[in-house]
Amino acid sequence: MSKEIIKAMQEALEFSDEEMKQLLDNPKNVQILEKSPELMNKTIIVEVTNSHGCASQHKVGDKFYFTGDGNLLTKLCPSRMCMSALSTAGGLVGNAVTFMFAGRDANEMPFTVAGCSDVGLQCGGWGHIDLNVRVEDRK
Repeated sequence: MSKEIIKAMQEALEFSDEEMKQLLDNPKNVQILEKSPELMNKTIIVEVTNSHGCASQHKVGDKFYFTGDGNLLTKLCPSRMCMSALSTAGGLVGNAVTFMFAGRDANEMPFTVAGCSDVGLQCGGWGHIDLNVRVEDRK
C-alpha cells in the first residue's frame, strides 16, 4: 500500500500517527485496506421483493443502495426508510461486504434474502417485507 494512500486514509479518519500505526499493525486491517479500492467499484443493492401492510409503505421494487464497503447512499434511497428494514438490510450488507473482503463473489452467498422484524398482522404485528441483496459493478 502506497504512502500516499496511507496518508490520505489517516487524514480521512483523523488518526494520529500512533493510531495509524496501531491500525496498520493488525494484518486483518491491512488486508481490508488493500481490498478497499476494489470495493469502491461496487454497489450493494437491497431490494424489497415482498411487501404487505408495511407502515412505511415500502413496495416491491424499492431499493436501498450502499457503497461497496457498506455505507448507505441516502440520495438514491426512498425518502422514507423503516428502521426495521434498515436493520435487516444491515445484516445482508455486512455479509456481502465480508464476502468481498474475503475475495469472494457476494452474489454467490448462500443466503441473500431476509425479512424485516415486523412479524405481520397474523402474528400480532402490522406488516412485513422481504429483502434480497445483490452486488453490481458501479456504473
